Amino acid sequence: MIVLVHRQETMSLLGFPVYRYIDVNDSEEVLRAIHLTDPTVPLDIILHTPGGLVLAALQIARAIHKHKGKVTAFVPHYAMSGGSLIAMAASEIVMSEYAVLGPVDPQLGQYPAASILKAVARKPVADVDDQTLILADQAEKAVSQVRESVQELLADKCPREKAADLARLLSEGTWTHDHPITFQTAKSFGLPVRSDIPADFLDLMTLYPQPVRRQPSVEYLPGHRGANGVQGAHD
Repeated sequence: MIVLVHRQETMSLLGFPVYRYIDVNDSEEVLRAIHLTDPTVPLDIILHTPGGLVLAALQIARAIHKHKGKVTAFVPHYAMSGGSLIAMAASEIVMSEYAVLGPVDPQLGQYPAASILKAVARKPVADVDDQTLILADQAEKAVSQVRESVQELLADKCPREKAADLARLLSEGTWTHDHPITFQTAKSFGLPVRSDIPADFLDLMTLYPQPVRRQPSVEYLPGHRGANGVQGAHD
């Protein structure tokens, strides 16, 4: 079993959030784990991540896809972007009822690649500066590369034409990058998904708590109400 969990962390001294994501360190660790596993042994990978570098996510996805034993991706809560790319490489995806996947359209800096292409297409070339044109060239290549990679990962799960259509849908900016793809939606796409995730996988996530903030964002006082309907006082 491989566990890939990313949490938002806060610097203790300065108090600003640090966002964890899939990087080359993760890909090195996962590739090493797969390499040390007999090719015929089934693998389970637990995904809880907002995504990350395309290079790192694709390395993990391709290693999973080529593993001879069955690979099952478990998504307790969410596996977005690069996390979805990894999930689609598995033989089967097991989600909780309310878990979500996400689109895999590439991002260039702070902008979606698909949006860069649309913005440039709406203007005459003479009105677009060279830097933006170069960015659009990179965006076009990025979308094409991710689309081809998704099609490659889905080739053994659905007919070629269906895989091509789904690859375009997920990689070409159909939705915003954080659009939630629910279990029902994933099932309608023809992805190999189930929603009967064992409770043990949900319980496992309690071992990876979000670091406690100095000021909690949610508070509650559990207790019984008195005869007059007023909740009892607590220290």
